[in-house]
Amino acid sequence: MTGIASGPPGTGSAGGPPKTGDASGPGRYPSRFRASGVKARHLRAHVLVVVWLALALSATAAQESPPVARWLAVHMFLLGAVTTAILIWSEHFAVALLHAKIPDERWSTARLATANLAVAGLLIGVWTARHVLTAASAVVLVAAATAHLVMLVRLGRGALGGRLKPIVAYYRAATVALIIGTALGGLLATGGAGGPDRYAGLRLAHVHVTLLGWIGLPVLGTLFMLWPTVLGVRMRDRTTKVSRWVLWLTGGGLLVAVAGLALGLRWSAVAGLALYVAGAALAAGLFVRTVRGNRPVSAAAAWMLAAATGWLLTAVAADLAWLAARPLAAAQSGIDALVPVLLIGFVVQILVGALTYLLPVVLSSGPKDRAAVRALLERGWLPRLVALNAGVALVALPLPGSAATTGILLAAAAGVAFLALAVPVLVRTARGLPQDADRSGSARGPVLWGAAAGAVLTVLAVLVANSGGDTGGGTSATGASGAGAGTARTVAVTLADMRIRPARIEVTAGAELRLQVTNNDAQRHDLKVEDGPATPMLAKGDTRVLDLGRITGSREAWCTLPGHRAAGMTLDIVVKDDTATHSGDHEVHASDADDTGSALSGAFSKGWQSRDADLAPAPGGTIHRVEMHAAHTTVEVAPGVKQQMWTFGGTAPGPTLRGKIGDVFEVTLVNDDEGMGHGIDLHAGSLAPDRPMRTIQPGERLVYRFRAERAGAWLYHCSTAPMLQHIGNGMYGAVVIDPPGLAKADHEYVLVSSELYLGTPGSTAQVTKMHKGTPDAWVFNGAADQYAQQPLKAKAGERARFWVVAAGPSDGIAFHIVGTVFDTVYKEGTYLLKPGQAGGSQVLDLAAAQGGFVETTFPEAGHYAFVDHDMRHAESGAHGMVEVSR
Repeated sequence: MTGIASGPPGTGSAGGPPKTGDASGPGRYPSRFRASGVKARHLRAHVLVVVWLALALSATAAQESPPVARWLAVHMFLLGAVTTAILIWSEHFAVALLHAKIPDERWSTARLATANLAVAGLLIGVWTARHVLTAASAVVLVAAATAHLVMLVRLGRGALGGRLKPIVAYYRAATVALIIGTALGGLLATGGAGGPDRYAGLRLAHVHVTLLGWIGLPVLGTLFMLWPTVLGVRMRDRTTKVSRWVLWLTGGGLLVAVAGLALGLRWSAVAGLALYVAGAALAAGLFVRTVRGNRPVSAAAAWMLAAATGWLLTAVAADLAWLAARPLAAAQSGIDALVPVLLIGFVVQILVGALTYLLPVVLSSGPKDRAAVRALLERGWLPRLVALNAGVALVALPLPGSAATTGILLAAAAGVAFLALAVPVLVRTARGLPQDADRSGSARGPVLWGAAAGAVLTVLAVLVANSGGDTGGGTSATGASGAGAGTARTVAVTLADMRIRPARIEVTAGAELRLQVTNNDAQRHDLKVEDGPATPMLAKGDTRVLDLGRITGSREAWCTLPGHRAAGMTLDIVVKDDTATHSGDHEVHASDADDTGSALSGAFSKGWQSRDADLAPAPGGTIHRVEMHAAHTTVEVAPGVKQQMWTFGGTAPGPTLRGKIGDVFEVTLVNDDEGMGHGIDLHAGSLAPDRPMRTIQPGERLVYRFRAERAGAWLYHCSTAPMLQHIGNGMYGAVVIDPPGLAKADHEYVLVSSELYLGTPGSTAQVTKMHKGTPDAWVFNGAADQYAQQPLKAKAGERARFWVVAAGPSDGIAFHIVGTVFDTVYKEGTYLLKPGQAGGSQVLDLAAAQGGFVETTFPEAGHYAFVDHDMRHAESGAHGMVEVSR
């Protein structure tokens, strides 16, 4: 937190020239803030800030541990050090600016202690994945923030106020931002954020409301008075008016941006950020015009505040440009890269610069003492300034090699150097306090020192466990694999869409296991194995191999990023006895006894090809003869998962038929299945079902002849009971009958949606899942994830038509393409929307057995995900990608 050290507007700093243009002229630092008891409370409160800063640096040094250490470092700094500083100084300056009565010391102590204990609880809860503790701590922090907001509002009632009274509105708006940020953070950390698309938006909203709201707003507001005070010049006449404008722009813009991010409305977020940038630029312009030629009261503080403001403008402008150019999910990586710039270049530098100026004012006993303290805190300030800002530049710029690591080390060195100077100041001041001052602060002392001690012990324990767990686990796993490495079973594991695939791996007790972990997601992930090794943080496309050695007991693996485990990024490694069913080629297969869900591996088999989704034009002629063979066929239904399916023509779904109204289809069904009867029901035909849809036994054949009298996208499926099982095991397909006058499209695709039930077809476990409606996956064209790994292709400006048929057997589909709007919708034989009409459509909604098509034009090059917008389905296989080139 930043602020001035002077009293109400119209006063100068203690020991500096007058700073404002009020008629009241210069004044002395108010005696009520210079009292020994108040000084003691400030001292103890700032010990908390220093403790949190030290712990954040310690966590930063543990970056080789699980990546949650980075989260700990960031939140120790922001929720610990910075939040404590803001709570202290916003109360202090609100009293000064409003000429209000100092709040009851006991309540101030309670608010500050409660906030710090809540932060400690959040850290413990996230680290240990105790969601109840995390949620409860978030509620307590919201309560402490709400109490702080109530205090700020009450201070304004009946207070005399001063010229800079509007600055207090920044503190109130910032506290609202803290409440929103804490609520969003609680949702993210406890798995309440939903699917990957919603998670991305809520996470970005959390980052923005915290950095730009809770921290950015009070910093900007306080700079209106702190900046001229540090420079030793009088405040400009337009400061009050400009401060109101800036708050409207930044506060209002942030509200619009956060709402847009949380709701997935990217352009609303862009508009809000543009307003925030405009407000910050307006404030910076006033600060530049305030600069004059005289010597600053504190050159170190002045340069740090100026550099921090520059980094804020740079980062927010880059944030705006990045978000305007990319969808929310893709924008995460670029915005994540800006977070260190804001944390170090802006927040750290503001905190250090403000404390460099404020600590001598608040903790000193007179002008001579103040000068001595300031001289101590400003030792080596220029090298520290250069090191910190050079470090930020190295982190921000896309430089090769270890430049970013070097930048972090430089910035950390500057931070350590400041702490080395600040700690002796605090210790010396504590020793110099008179006994009555110590007693006057005693009510607050035990609580604050207790909170500090609790935070120290808690987080040090976390860091010790953090540094020991991984190293030990990784070493033992590597050592255990030793001589038997050649026989280890390797399983491909992918991280994407807030899921780990496979979600379950079964091994025989004593078998050796390796995991080849690949991140296919736009955001970074890792994988930590219980009592075992962990990968580093993986960017998109990165792969690491984890050697688990001999597996003797079941264990769990998960992504350690806060909230990801709770959102479903987990993997179960289950030890089965020797009677369990396993394949001999190290592939992952479903077990007959397993009814817990799918085991989806990370990569399709070598040589696998996705089903061709391109739909050829209707063939010439008016009679179309097709022969289909019903048979059991082993099909790769998901990456690395092979399953016996009941098929038409050896594929699930069967071949797609296409024709025009009036065409005749002659479908010959041959039953090549051993021991099972099959039939066929083509929904596009209108005829008595008795003969053509009868069940034929193995070795028999039938001819199903019908005339296509109606246009549409039709389902065909096995007509033999129980149809739930026959359709659920793959016996379905699509028939497309073109509507008259169907316009030509650059691309036509056909996608048949269905449920996937793993296990032996017809087994009790599989049929139970069918009756419960709990499939292992939902798929397009018979295989989960296939078009995510091998996307459909198109070019910018091309028109594409997507024929969609919902095969079920139980669930329909809400077909959606991210980043596009449908201008044509055709459903169940009729147009719901045609080109040239004012409206558009976002989803083609089909119940089981319905069909239709939608059309769209891809506006620009990029990656357009298509999904079943029932997110349970999308996140369990029913998604793909259209890769659009220029």
